[in-house]
Amino acid sequence: MATTDIAKRVYDHTWKLDPIVRSLLDTDFYKLLMLQMIWSLYPRVDATFTLINRTKSVRLAEEIDEGELRAQLDYARTLRFSKKEMIWLAGNSFYGRDQIFDPEFLAWLNDFQLPEYELSHEDGQYRLDFHGRWAMTTMWEIPALAIINELRSRAALKSLGQFALDVTYARAKAKMWDKVERLKKLPDIRISDFGTRRRHSFLWQRWCVEALKEGIGEAFTGTSNVKLAMDGDLEALGTNAHELPMVLTALADTEAQMIQAPYKVLQDWNTLYGGNLLIVLPDAYGTASFLRNAPDWVADWTGFRPDSAPPIEGGERIIEWWKSKGRDPREKLLIFSDGLDVDTIEKTYRHFEGRVRMAFGWGTNLTNDFDDCAPLPNERLKAISLVCKVADANGRPAVKLSDNPNKATGDPEAIARYLRIFGSEERVSQPVLV
Repeated sequence: MATTDIAKRVYDHTWKLDPIVRSLLDTDFYKLLMLQMIWSLYPRVDATFTLINRTKSVRLAEEIDEGELRAQLDYARTLRFSKKEMIWLAGNSFYGRDQIFDPEFLAWLNDFQLPEYELSHEDGQYRLDFHGRWAMTTMWEIPALAIINELRSRAALKSLGQFALDVTYARAKAKMWDKVERLKKLPDIRISDFGTRRRHSFLWQRWCVEALKEGIGEAFTGTSNVKLAMDGDLEALGTNAHELPMVLTALADTEAQMIQAPYKVLQDWNTLYGGNLLIVLPDAYGTASFLRNAPDWVADWTGFRPDSAPPIEGGERIIEWWKSKGRDPREKLLIFSDGLDVDTIEKTYRHFEGRVRMAFGWGTNLTNDFDDCAPLPNERLKAISLVCKVADANGRPAVKLSDNPNKATGDPEAIARYLRIFGSEERVSQPVLV
């Protein structure tokens, strides 16, 4: 893969539309895995996704031109999977399995088009909603986030001249490589790129992936970005996300069914995939609640991805639960992926070394760390906490509680109801930076 002069490319932006999302494969792999499950098991469920800017101090509608945003969203709606992409999805092996995607699903995917969107703004923020069948709206999450984050980066760089841009990217590259040098010192570290949704830009994410591939060699296990995996002959990585329990819990008719919904997700997932894809995401309604109600068979799954608790505290909680179920944590896997920086990776790695298998999904601080890189201070280059979450399913409010109350999403009344049902023990408020 040839290296692009990113600074020159940014400076030379002169054409009317420089697409941010160039392919429907420019998404996270777990979206395709979840999509096949949704298409197969829940084809008639409606789900609304909505944009949430948790960094309230940043007024997106004042930083990003609405016309440019609409142009990028409209362009994404013109995309279709190419013949080459469909052949790759059908013929490639993922997680050691051939033909992970059903031929009938791929035939449906061949004609897939992102559905319409609703865009408005209020009090300096954009309101971006996607309504329709769950199997359609789910695919907007990643491209919508990538588009808004890159438009924000482009707006922040517009005033810089060619040499200032060159200096900015040179500093960012040096900063990134410094992280690589530190990671190389950790024996048996396993790092993957999880940085698509909040990346500085597509080209920058690609540069970071190439840098990791060269810099840490086999310790770099792959990327969640499907297009970069295909283009770079890398492993496409990812399992499932919070939207699955959020939707199934919203659809439940009784409180008992609500409590069981996260485990119904795992049963559905195991039916479709099994094997190396048996990773539990426990924190949709709090890890403590999940572990308290979990059936014994959950302990037989390969591992957990603690996503919103502090990594050491969350990891220790899961290890103790494994032990209580008679399982040896050294045979299990913890995947850490929440707001990781190099300091956190080093500290977490050294804390758990020899006690459990570990992997790190490195996101925003890999693909969007431009702090102090511009010649003049530029707050608009700082990454923000932007998410696109399920707001309702079949007209019922969808909720995520999280281990961090500051990451909770949903209608306040619905959140209060979920807290009553699932409990709030061991949830700890922490700043949400990315």
